[in-house]
Amino acid sequence: MPTGKTVRIKVKTASAIYEGDILIPAMRKRVSDVLNDEEKQFINLTDVEIKGKAGEIQKASFVSINKVLIEAIYEEDS
Repeated sequence: MPTGKTVRIKVKTASAIYEGDILIPAMRKRVSDVLNDEEKQFINLTDVEIKGKAGEIQKASFVSINKVLIEAIYEEDS
């Protein structure tokens, strides 16, 4: 099982807003470290709530988002 800390974030794309947990690996410290990892093209979220442009809400246990599609990321306050 991967080790690290879990952080709740909101990810805005052109089509939806995803709110979910991202795992920050032990060798990283911040969400931006995960985003700047050039070896990975996607970020993975778990326990996700997806809010579409029309206001519909879906839930998913796992979502993988292409980093090229991300417009903004908001970290939830702890």
